[in-house]
Amino acid sequence: MRNAAAVLGIIGGCLAVLVGFFSYGYTEAVNRFGEVEGLMQQVADPGLIRTASFLAPLLAIAGGAMAKVRALPAGLLLLVAAGLIYYAFGFNVFTMFPIGMTGLAGVLALAAGKPDEPKSHF
Repeated sequence: MRNAAAVLGIIGGCLAVLVGFFSYGYTEAVNRFGEVEGLMQQVADPGLIRTASFLAPLLAIAGGAMAKVRALPAGLLLLVAAGLIYYAFGFNVFTMFPIGMTGLAGVLALAAGKPDEPKSHF
């Protein structure tokens, strides 16, 4: 379970990097070039989008990287990343895989109550 959580967390984090990169770029482009009626309009809270674009991928990749050694904090980081992606960007065609992968990785990391090592995290 820890290996699956690690792989899903890192892949979900990499996909979240793509979503974050384009979302941050969109808010910056609207700020620099202005709104274009019917084409580009600024989001309601650009600060939230920019913060989530930076933090969510970091949390997901960090959670995936530490899932093998410290499953409990890794699972929490992964679930926070999935929740942040959902809260900031919503559930759509671009976010369904980052949300699904990081959420499943978080559940798998938390479910790894009996680790391969003799020391349990509970």
